[in-house]
Amino acid sequence: MEEKSKEKRRTRKRIDPQWITHSIVVIVADVIVVLFSYFAALWIRFDLQFGKIPEEYLSTYLRIMPAWCVITIVVFFLFKLYHSIWTYVSMDEAFVMVKAYLVLAICYILSKYLMKIDMPRSFYFFGIFIALVLHVAVRFSYRATRFIVNRYSKNSELRTGDVENVMIIGGGSAGSVLIRELNSDTHQNQRPVCIIDDNPSKIGRELYGVPIVGDRNDIVEKAAEYDVGSIVLAMPTASPHDRKDILDICKETGAKVRTLPGVYQLANGEVSINRLKDVELTDLLGRDPIEINNDEVFKMLRGKTILVTGGGGSIGSELCRQIAAHKPKQLIIFDVYENNAYAIQQELIRKYQNKLNLVTLIGSVRNTHRINSVMQKYKPDIVFHAAAHKHVPLMEDSPCEAIKNNVMGTYKTAQAAAAAGVKTFVLISTDKAVNPTNLMGASKRICEMVIQMMNRTTPNTNFVAVRFGNVLGSNGSVVPLFQQQIAEGGPVTVTHKDIIRYFMTIPEAVSLVLQASQYARGGEIFVLDMGDPVKIDDMARNLIKLSGYTPDVEIKIEYTGLRPGEKLYEEKLMDEEGIQTTANRLIFIGKPIEMDDEWFKKKLEELDRDSQEDDENIKKYVQEIVPTYKPGSM
Repeated sequence: MEEKSKEKRRTRKRIDPQWITHSIVVIVADVIVVLFSYFAALWIRFDLQFGKIPEEYLSTYLRIMPAWCVITIVVFFLFKLYHSIWTYVSMDEAFVMVKAYLVLAICYILSKYLMKIDMPRSFYFFGIFIALVLHVAVRFSYRATRFIVNRYSKNSELRTGDVENVMIIGGGSAGSVLIRELNSDTHQNQRPVCIIDDNPSKIGRELYGVPIVGDRNDIVEKAAEYDVGSIVLAMPTASPHDRKDILDICKETGAKVRTLPGVYQLANGEVSINRLKDVELTDLLGRDPIEINNDEVFKMLRGKTILVTGGGGSIGSELCRQIAAHKPKQLIIFDVYENNAYAIQQELIRKYQNKLNLVTLIGSVRNTHRINSVMQKYKPDIVFHAAAHKHVPLMEDSPCEAIKNNVMGTYKTAQAAAAAGVKTFVLISTDKAVNPTNLMGASKRICEMVIQMMNRTTPNTNFVAVRFGNVLGSNGSVVPLFQQQIAEGGPVTVTHKDIIRYFMTIPEAVSLVLQASQYARGGEIFVLDMGDPVKIDDMARNLIKLSGYTPDVEIKIEYTGLRPGEKLYEEKLMDEEGIQTTANRLIFIGKPIEMDDEWFKKKLEELDRDSQEDDENIKKYVQEIVPTYKPGSM
């Protein structure tokens, strides 16, 4: 181990030979600048005539120059002026050079007395000024030469049709960085040709030689005029409404559209061509992200033992990430799929190392003994129950598995939590539980009924449910499927032309879950106002357009018909649930529905027995419990 450690240290200390070569070249150039500058100072002092320079001044010049060259190199090393990457040298280096020359001026003055130098005062003034200008010029010359070569190369490629014209939307900080990178990078076959900005004072001006040609209303016209093949939305601080408005215009140009991920890119200094991403549905939702009262939620999580079932899934893993960031006493990941559990475990270990008390357990919520033993051993304060089967068509073909995992798994986990003294139990539910037409939705409605029954019968634990719609980017969600189909050249498959859905992002879903756990008083079903529903057909067409293709021409759209159990639209509340507001204007509460708890328990026992026997009549039994379940409408 010790030998390996030494080898790693030696590897880290290796110096790039190319850097050494470049540094030597710059050092030689610096020496030449010093020799030339102070000779030029003498030459200027004596009217640009070499013959008029007194011999004693020439001999003094020759005597002091070796020492001044060494002093200059040492000071430059101390200020790390030989450590810059010259391709990206900027004004920062110029300011550092000025600071270095303030130190050099002091050194030269000291050497005047130590070496008994007697030279004209103009010798120092002109010499320092000329040397400073030339030293800065040396460092910028490499970048300037590279820029000229790259610009000439790109102009040549443009004439032969090898370079794609790029429109930049946003003439601010992010746009300027991207333009500089596009102009200087020889590996990019793209060239910025125009800028769009809504600030009237910028229109008609230029940014790094690229004209600002209009505002958002001119996008389509200017894209055609400049033969734009790609558009970059470089407005990370724009509101969701503005982004949606601009992207709606961009999709009519026929150009491929990319965006910066977000405002944090600016804060982290990560604005780069390599950071651009294709436009996703999140850019088109046109609403502000869900916000929660972070202080209240963080306070609730800090110092608590928290268990997440299904902790390796899309929602479960994001729950684990956000919980881990807020200093829980212990975080327990519980999942039946070892690969998922291992992935989130390793991610959290890499990020937090020994600062997080993390336990990762493999097991099924269907196993009564396993879930009971976990609850009794770790005694969690809060349980987030995210373990479930969620794919509608698959559950239609395997209905008994939906009952075993979703219904009985929830019931067993809730009973184990109550027996272990859990303070808060949060069920992850779905809007498909409202007036369900599919077995998966009906099973989640029964889960909600389990939660409300448990809250009435075990008052020491607050049982609540969180109901939300489709989650963008989750396993099996429609957007990644559309993107994959577009990348493969189509066709893009849509079940029905009129189908609509509510959408939210994974972080938004998790924010709602965390907020619900803080609001929980017992028995509530929390519902998110997810804004306006999105027409799936429009979503598919917009993604095709923003990828630079024409729907039904370059990429076909096929309508495959509604799948078994699928509705044209989803509802968020049943009529009898009513609605209550919360402190968060986007989170509402559906009131509990009265029911006979003893009758319900007997029905759960029957369901458990029938699902174990793979009874083909399971859907009929489910309908007895959930009268709003209409399997005949499938």
